[in-house]
Amino acid sequence: MEFFSGIAQGFAAASSLNNLYFCLIGVTWGTIVGVLPGIGPLGGTVLLLPATFGMQPDAAVIMMAGIYYGAMYGGSTTSILMNIPGEAASVVTCLDGYRMARKGRAGAALFISAWGSFIGGTLSICGLAFLAPTLAKFALEFGPAAMFAITLLALLMISALGRGSILNTLCMAVLGLFLGTIGMDTMTGFLRMTYGIKELSDGIGFIPVAMGIFGVSEILVSTQTVLPTVIKPKFRELLPTREELNRSWGPIFRGSLLGFFIGLMPGSAHIVSSFASYALEKKLSKHPEKFGTGMIEGVAGPETANNACTGSHLIPFLSLGIPTSPAIALMMMALLIHGITPGPLLAVNHPEIFWGVIASMYIGNVILVILNLPMVGLFVNILRTPFRLLFPIILMICLIGIYSVNASRVELAIMLIFGIIGVFLRRYGFDGAPLVMAMIIGPMMELYLRQSLMVSGGNPLFFLHSTLATVLLIIAILLIVGSIVFSFLKPQAKKVFEES
Repeated sequence: MEFFSGIAQGFAAASSLNNLYFCLIGVTWGTIVGVLPGIGPLGGTVLLLPATFGMQPDAAVIMMAGIYYGAMYGGSTTSILMNIPGEAASVVTCLDGYRMARKGRAGAALFISAWGSFIGGTLSICGLAFLAPTLAKFALEFGPAAMFAITLLALLMISALGRGSILNTLCMAVLGLFLGTIGMDTMTGFLRMTYGIKELSDGIGFIPVAMGIFGVSEILVSTQTVLPTVIKPKFRELLPTREELNRSWGPIFRGSLLGFFIGLMPGSAHIVSSFASYALEKKLSKHPEKFGTGMIEGVAGPETANNACTGSHLIPFLSLGIPTSPAIALMMMALLIHGITPGPLLAVNHPEIFWGVIASMYIGNVILVILNLPMVGLFVNILRTPFRLLFPIILMICLIGIYSVNASRVELAIMLIFGIIGVFLRRYGFDGAPLVMAMIIGPMMELYLRQSLMVSGGNPLFFLHSTLATVLLIIAILLIVGSIVFSFLKPQAKKVFEES
């Protein structure tokens, strides 16, 4: 009964005119940034984060969530019509989606992509609604040792599953942990590494760093992008044939299941799930040699798995207060700005936000199907806007948004500095996500570590007193060892994947 009352409360909150309006804004903007190559869900979320400061907390997080999963829908459009992934998780859709478009089946590919995304997203939201409250209640029993182990494992998983080599991602994570220590010590009040700059007493702001690495650097890199000719489908060509529908059902449901469970992992789960689904469908196909020539299964499976991650990716965030990706970390910041802390008590203290987000995701999924099929021509026309016109507008929004938070010139400088740093990180194969995530998780890890040491009287083996903490730390060690071993076996694994 508690579950159904929570769902009813969530739909009552999400269906208010104010929240519906911001949900529509979120999914529409998410679709646009998903269509525009080089921006993606993270850049789109960063750009609208300053707009949430004057909003109600439930409307703010609903809009941010709409951008997050709306970009997953939009990313498939450029993959199918232009052979350019709108965001990283849509890379594999290019393999068969664009080939279908070249054969005159662009409409069918877009329809199956949107339909699979809707089913995968809906099933994922159902799983989120069942698992998140249960995990939140269980998490209330965790002590500081267990929470330290959970945050450490989350950080290591983000590093291990990040793009680039394990050494590069670990270096980024360590740098992020270092940046997270700057500012006032929450337990002693001592200022650390502020060098007399009063704006740093609260630490280096997560928002200007994220806007710099993922917003400004995306803009600077995208100015070098030359867009090819766009294949524009006609509305009457959207419906797939009966054969294409029959061949799509299996990949859609397999992709939903696979994407949901992979989405429970922190890091680049959307990318992993898309490639895993494509590999699975290729293995199960009677004609694996035809993959890459325009197979509908190569569109249905990866796109469904990609969107099935969205619901399960929010479970650790809503139930434990641990962000699993930079985009979700921005949602967390939107709540923290309003004085609301995500975690086990969110469903108890703010049920309208907890259940409202879940309900709004289903409403947003319905809106996205309506937006991404009949209005696909409108979004395609956005690609014809010269980027030299979009570039200064987006950059101006970033500058105004950062300055409007604290009216701080220091934060403007931080954003621009990290924007330039972000360009060099991309050029030399470093992933900025572990750095940003470590800045968020690092202070939490430090707090739980110091609380554990205080409770245990300074015993460094404090985690042995908690079975859960011990198990999680063993998993963390195995994860690092496995990642190092995999880094040596990666060339051979890639060769096997290409031959399969």
